[in-house]
Amino acid sequence: MPYISIECGTLTAVQKQNLIEQLTEAAVETTGIPKQFFMVSIKELPDDSIGIGGRSLDRIKKEYGNDEAAG
Repeated sequence: MPYISIECGTLTAVQKQNLIEQLTEAAVETTGIPKQFFMVSIKELPDDSIGIGGRSLDRIKKEYGNDEAAG
């Protein structure tokens, strides 16, 4: 059984469902294996436990949100 695992920050239930569907579809298109054989696992990490470029993901999300509101 093919197994797809992804680690990321916190997601909504809708985001998780979309991610599961899209990862599965991409794997099916690439491998030709029927989708009922794929298992997808999402491991959510708290946003303050992930760092990119010296900043935590929660800080980046806040800054990005402020940029979007200003733009």
